[in-house]
Amino acid sequence: MQLELLNEQGQAASKYDAPETVFGRDYNEDLVHQVVVAYQANARQGTRAQKDREQVKHSTKKPFKQKGTGRARAGMTSSPLWRGGGRIFPNMPDENFSQKINKKMYRAGMASIFSQLAREGRIAVVDSIKVDSPKTKALAAKFKAMNLESVLVIAEEVDENLYLASRNLMNVLVVEPRYADPVSLVHYKKVLVTKGAVDKLKEMFA
Repeated sequence: MQLELLNEQGQAASKYDAPETVFGRDYNEDLVHQVVVAYQANARQGTRAQKDREQVKHSTKKPFKQKGTGRARAGMTSSPLWRGGGRIFPNMPDENFSQKINKKMYRAGMASIFSQLAREGRIAVVDSIKVDSPKTKALAAKFKAMNLESVLVIAEEVDENLYLASRNLMNVLVVEPRYADPVSLVHYKKVLVTKGAVDKLKEMFA
């Protein structure tokens, strides 16, 4: 699979031969959906909690007499049928949202995403992405010159200058290959991969 090799101005200077095992696979929509959903589910934290009828604050006094009112029988105001009552099946803090994805499935799903990005022309290769100082303005000007508004950069190594310069840009994310995730690959409009990162991606997902 040949990918565009961009220069400093964001123009396609030549073609770069990328490994077919990562960038030339067929698109498996069901597998990609499963990988993305599992990644999002595994990022959830079971921090929400609701109260059942035992935990809500209420009086144990019978709201009204058993007979003669024409209303349904009621013993306590903590009933789930009442406004302000407890939940029947409350959400608990120890709720587990995680989903298991096999390593082979994850690698195949990531390779499928990379391959589809290559077919859509949303991924390109650059020699390197570096900045001389940790200045957000300098990196923003570089991406503006390359006509990139929403971009995910996968660099072989993210130094301190590049990290500090990119962390305050809203539509820019700079990561190393091991931190590339399926949600970010799908979300950003353009993906830039350095030559060194292509080799690491081949080791990880081929």
